[in-house]
Amino acid sequence: MTADALTDVAGLRVGHATRDGDGWLTGTTVVLAPQGGAVAAVDVRGGGPGTKETDALDPRNLVQKAEAVVLTGGSAYGLDAASGVMAWLEEQRRGVRVGPDPAHVVPVVPAACVFDLGRGGDFRARPDAALGRAAVEAAAATEYGGPVAEGCVGAGTGAVVGTVKGGIGTASTLLGSGITVAALVVANAAGEGVDPETGVLYGELFQGRVEYPEARVHEAARRRLAEVAARNAPPPLNTTLAVVATDAELSKAQAQKLAGTSHDGIARAVRPVHLLSDGDTVFALATGERPLDPHPLALNEILAAGADMVTRAIVRALRAAEPVAGPGGAWPSYRELYGDR
Repeated sequence: MTADALTDVAGLRVGHATRDGDGWLTGTTVVLAPQGGAVAAVDVRGGGPGTKETDALDPRNLVQKAEAVVLTGGSAYGLDAASGVMAWLEEQRRGVRVGPDPAHVVPVVPAACVFDLGRGGDFRARPDAALGRAAVEAAAATEYGGPVAEGCVGAGTGAVVGTVKGGIGTASTLLGSGITVAALVVANAAGEGVDPETGVLYGELFQGRVEYPEARVHEAARRRLAEVAARNAPPPLNTTLAVVATDAELSKAQAQKLAGTSHDGIARAVRPVHLLSDGDTVFALATGERPLDPHPLALNEILAAGADMVTRAIVRALRAAEPVAGPGGAWPSYRELYGDR
């Protein structure tokens, strides 16, 4: 039995910390690697990224593994959440050993942020180190292989995709080789996830499982979205973030290739994508529990699955999201507009 989530990659755990109400609509999500870390890489395609420690993941550089990945709201301010995660990891003596004492470690914690400033009404309500610590503690408290909360939680709390509410989504698959590939996405894009002509999610069009809404339902949804768009301030910046993981044994270069091709999954589910007003970033983690076939093309199956899981995760994020209306704006959910087709 699987969770159909990132946690199906053995050893990975996910924790959310959420703040909403009283001007807040934001949060932080932490992917906690197994003890000793996981091989990590990153690929940034958006024109307005906000990141931390991504240079350390370059295959040419020293660091091979990351102890955790932080996805957070709050734009660049929210990157402070990573400090709380680092402090917790230091207490666990987890990180790169840099001195004679086992406590002398520097945890490698890459992070990326989405823009959600002011969506709860208070521009200054954004994640900090305390919220990051709460998210990593939540991850550490979960059971291995457990379910992952989706929708308006953690870094997806204030997420918006075009004119509808975004959020967190996750998905996994077991390949014929026995290797697991999974993704967790924070869907928060300047582009749209819904085809304006049909009302179908772009990601579902790609997946080939399409049930078109009735014309009257679609027309009512279009009117509602037009009204909301006229009232809301246009979003100046957005970002879709993803962590794609596998239990295969990958090098940093192979993991970086996985991060890069997984961006295709965003492009299938959001249009347009990778704009100057997006900061689209994909991290890849490889736990190395299963050997990769030595054939030079064996990686292809994992690359294809990574993109597919990102698409599925975005669809799930949009379907799990709940509507939000408050002083920072109003964003209906896809389910509110089109039901549970």
